[in-house]
Amino acid sequence: MDTTEMIDPVTGEIIDEQQLAEQLLKQAKEQGVDLVGPDGLLNGLTKRVLETALEAEMTEHLGHEKHQQAQSGNIRNASRSKTVLTEVGPVEIDVPRDLAGSFEPKIVKKRQRRLTGVDEIVLSLTARGLTTGEVAAHFDDVYGASVKDTISRITDKVTRAAGP
Repeated sequence: MDTTEMIDPVTGEIIDEQQLAEQLLKQAKEQGVDLVGPDGLLNGLTKRVLETALEAEMTEHLGHEKHQQAQSGNIRNASRSKTVLTEVGPVEIDVPRDLAGSFEPKIVKKRQRRLTGVDEIVLSLTARGLTTGEVAAHFDDVYGASVKDTISRITDKVTRAAGP
């Protein structure tokens, strides 16, 4: 199978990722949706993928689909809103909760605010000589995110790890 193809888990049909991307871009243009930014196509796709993965994790954790009777006493208990910083900018997601409070998501862990990759971007820009303020301005320009405190924490963490 080509690397730009994947199998639809519902229909079993082969999906051409290139064709799918072109369709999404065309639809976004027709609807006047930007590619990046808080209301952009990539932000919305990232939100949907993360929430779908979290729901799948919850189903696996509980052992039953949404709206099915629980074998154990533990059931879904609404969700909580959380903003995570991703490569496409800040994304607000709804993280499902369970009644027992035993759900430990893996895709976006409890108390996790950044998804993998953001630290590397910050460190790369800092290594190139940009100040914390310049890196924060870059994130604000590119992602629409105000992250100066986050950037300071990342660089402080690395500085402490490097030692004197």
